[in-house]
Amino acid sequence: MGIMKKKILVIDDSAFMRRVISDIIKSDSRCEVIGTAKNGKEGIAKIKELNPDVVTLDIEMPIMNGLQMLEQLKVLNLNVPVIVMSTLAIEGRQETIKALELGAIDFVTKPQNIFKVNTEEMKNRLIEKLLMAVNINNSGMAQLKPIESIEKRSKPFNQTRKKGCLCKNKIVAIGCSTGGPRALQYVLPYLPSNLDAGIIIVQHMPAGFTKSLADRLNQLSDIHIKEAEDGDVIENGTAYIAPGNYHMKVIQDSNCKMIIRLSKDEPLRGHRPAVDVMMNSLVDVNIKDLTGVIMTGMGSDGTEGLDNLKKSHKIHIIAQNEETCVVYGMPKAVVAKGIADEIVPLESISDSILKKVGVL
Repeated sequence: MGIMKKKILVIDDSAFMRRVISDIIKSDSRCEVIGTAKNGKEGIAKIKELNPDVVTLDIEMPIMNGLQMLEQLKVLNLNVPVIVMSTLAIEGRQETIKALELGAIDFVTKPQNIFKVNTEEMKNRLIEKLLMAVNINNSGMAQLKPIESIEKRSKPFNQTRKKGCLCKNKIVAIGCSTGGPRALQYVLPYLPSNLDAGIIIVQHMPAGFTKSLADRLNQLSDIHIKEAEDGDVIENGTAYIAPGNYHMKVIQDSNCKMIIRLSKDEPLRGHRPAVDVMMNSLVDVNIKDLTGVIMTGMGSDGTEGLDNLKKSHKIHIIAQNEETCVVYGMPKAVVAKGIADEIVPLESISDSILKKVGVL
């Protein structure tokens, strides 16, 4: 008996893109295209009719666009994994972050030149994410309180803010991957602006999207959140997200200030930024209080670095539990290594951080 092929539904308003994406999917013996749709309304009807394992979704479409369709999937309780096909335009980046917020599992960027869509790199990326999406826990996040409840505490982008205290004693280091952009919205907005720690974050994400992610999280949160820049001095009540395609390290200067350094060193096990690079850089930092947080994501990035920190520093490690992870890979590796001090559901991570570091 042959292996059951994964059933994929392709939704895109461009006939050319539907054909190209379908050809890519059909080129892998583990997948089959069971249908296509040219807008979200048609897509929802096809989801009900065909029961696909995974959906690829364009955002810009007539009648019902991708974001509207994701909202409808929630209303109709149609719990199907969605991979968004994203553009690299600024508008596309913001819409992609919104799509992840609305429940899309991950995204694949379309080349700006449509004739470069059918490249080997694009094929490999799309197939890898489709196969990953088939096995994700799409119910864990769906059971959490809706993001809309956070909106009530949102702040404008241009809010003025007092300069934070320099971080000398406490750092919270967070690592996440698949499912991370949405998961971070259940953590960072629930931390107070007078948090007695600086926060550094590696979220696996391509270049260009981390700025939109940081802006969106900043809009929702009381703490200040920014895409990290080389030379940033870590301050309490501020979170720094590693920019896509750059490793992020922390060094300590002669005045004991914690300073961010970005580099284009080789990817580590396929990742740049890598959680392990960030965690390992803290081994050489003289710091009183470290908290490590590892959240949803494929693979084991972060385990090696946290293990090294466990041997060299007093560190409290928080791992997200399996039930609320979209992909229970990175936290699972930390738990299996026996170095997690706490295993908690996503909605409890902010409380765990707060209990550990306190406020000013």
